[in-house]
Amino acid sequence: MGRVGLFWSALLLATVLALPWFKGGAIFSSALTEGLAGRVWLLPLVAVALGLAALAFGTRDWRVHPAGAVLVGVGLVWLILQGFGIGLRGPAMPGIAVLFPAAANGQPGFGWGAWVAGIALVGVLAEVLAARGFCRGERFAAFSIVGIVAALTLFVFFPILTLMSAAFIAPDGTLSALPFLIRITAPDLWSIGCLTGGGRCGVVVNTVVLGVLSAAFAATLGLALALLVARTDFRMRRFLRAIAILPIITPPFVVGVAIIVLFGRTGVVTVEVAEWFGMRPSRWVYGLPGILLAQVLAFTPVTFLVILSALEAINPTLEEASTTLGARPVTTFRTVTWPLLRPALAAAFLLAFIESLSDFGNPIVLGGSYDVLSTKIFFAVVGAQYDLSQAATLSVLLLGLTVAAFWLQTRWLGRSSYVTVTGKSDAGLVAPVPPLIKWAAVAAVLPFVLVTVGVYVIILIGGFVTDIARMEMSPTFSHLWTAFSFELGERGLQLFGSAWNSMITTLWVSTLSAPLTMGIGILTAWLIARQDFVGKRAFEFGTLLSFAIPGTVVGVSYIAAFNVPPIDMTGTLWILVICFVFRNLPVGMRAGIAALAQIDRSMEEASQTMGAGGGRVLRDVVLPLIRPAIFTALVYSFVTAMTAVSAVIFLVSARHNMATAYIMGRVGNGEYALAMAYSTVLMLVMVACVALMNLVVGRARLGRRSAVTSSAPPTE
Repeated sequence: MGRVGLFWSALLLATVLALPWFKGGAIFSSALTEGLAGRVWLLPLVAVALGLAALAFGTRDWRVHPAGAVLVGVGLVWLILQGFGIGLRGPAMPGIAVLFPAAANGQPGFGWGAWVAGIALVGVLAEVLAARGFCRGERFAAFSIVGIVAALTLFVFFPILTLMSAAFIAPDGTLSALPFLIRITAPDLWSIGCLTGGGRCGVVVNTVVLGVLSAAFAATLGLALALLVARTDFRMRRFLRAIAILPIITPPFVVGVAIIVLFGRTGVVTVEVAEWFGMRPSRWVYGLPGILLAQVLAFTPVTFLVILSALEAINPTLEEASTTLGARPVTTFRTVTWPLLRPALAAAFLLAFIESLSDFGNPIVLGGSYDVLSTKIFFAVVGAQYDLSQAATLSVLLLGLTVAAFWLQTRWLGRSSYVTVTGKSDAGLVAPVPPLIKWAAVAAVLPFVLVTVGVYVIILIGGFVTDIARMEMSPTFSHLWTAFSFELGERGLQLFGSAWNSMITTLWVSTLSAPLTMGIGILTAWLIARQDFVGKRAFEFGTLLSFAIPGTVVGVSYIAAFNVPPIDMTGTLWILVICFVFRNLPVGMRAGIAALAQIDRSMEEASQTMGAGGGRVLRDVVLPLIRPAIFTALVYSFVTAMTAVSAVIFLVSARHNMATAYIMGRVGNGEYALAMAYSTVLMLVMVACVALMNLVVGRARLGRRSAVTSSAPPTE
């Protein structure tokens, strides 16, 4: 039957006999001992483990034996029932009390025994499916698919379904659709008074207006930057690229604080403009204009990278053919380049729109009386009245807006084909941008560059002067010392600064989540690109779903799902790691798919012909060839974990605080200088870590083949 099958059977048997089944249990407080002590609902799992062990040693191949599939199915169903059927106050599902009468007083969450038993059952299920032809009998691929599906079900679909069910819970704890209908039709959500001149708009209308404006401006600026960098001889192209990417490693809140220092009522720019033109300073920066300005600065880098990659991928022979046929540069751009950019523009707009919907940092700092869904959800959870049902209702609305945006993007793109990279030569000359479009792009980018430079000058200086908001510019390191003070004495290194806890936790979470995100993402990409199996389209959709869910919704759904048994992880380090892994998983997956598309399958087939299994082919052949994708996935997941706030703001605790949550607290207390000093340190740490990853993994060297080739070896 194979060593792998024996391993999974032995592991399952060991968990139910020796490992602690519930959280906080001692060794040997297993399913067997707990079941004999009164929790009899655990004994069927012991019987399943013993039955599988008997089949493993008593039959020629238990994987194809009918009893093996039955035992695996019973074990998985029973584990789910005994876990999720019992809530904090006892059985939560109708009829569960009949099966588990001794569980009426509730139980603690799952311990190591239950977790490892679940993994073992997944492994046994993969063995059974592989023996029946799933993934052409490839064990490694079968286990990878079944394991990823199980993880997505547990950490993506289950929290969302739990959150949706929480929206239908009445104040007395019963399920009812009426409270949901009352909450979702409230006038303060859908009012259009600001558009008709009759008052303020509702939260949903505010969110949509902000999202559309932010996405439109960010996509336009991203297009202008990409055209200047990729299609012009503009002398400051490298500077523009650096300026455009810099906001990616900037913690949230800080950009908003810098905007207040620049454009607030007593801001540097506001005071100067008021003196020049004799105007009275106003509070215009608080509300829609301020949030929009901050979001455009924050989201333009994402749109720039998306559009830039599309511009560089367009086959230049198409534009060259248009020019050869006599078309003017403007005509070539309008009829060839622009239509081919439609998918990139749609993707850039969609990404910026989704980021705007889930953005929490900028609205909380600059929102004033302009309410959006993300801040309303936050105050519903952490406010004076803990109202998870209201937060769930608002989260369902936010998720609905995201799904609607995806649907509109699909409708706009239609069924047209945008493929330009084929097996034919692409050695044509790239068409330069027409002068009119070039100078229009310069005019659009110049204000963005000036404001961005001003914001980062404020950030870099503000943490090292007494009080930049009041223009007290005396140099000082007191803010940095408050955050990161330490002492090196007889008892060794002692950390006293108030920011050390959040910095250490952030580094731990980022260091743990980045390799996991990269590994699962690349593995998923390999499965989609190289394996044929039933349900492949649904599998790919499920992996992409987590990226489409706004971070605010993810955070609230994790609270709803993992704040009670059987999976009680709220307040731990692992819930932060898991949140980032499945939130950023699609990025590594898409990077891996793009890299694998350029590798001929014959290289892997040669290895398989020599007898290598799927796991060895992936390790020895595929991974060395896709180092740029590995680097991209690592960097993105690491930086996102260091700077994200919309999801983790709901999941941090006093013991496990994150850097962004610490910065938010300082901003809320008006300690702007301390927030800027911490942000500067955080950005330097990220730059150092990214440089280290570059040395360890390797650097992506992308570009077209040079028109002139040489037989001489390349020189550095």
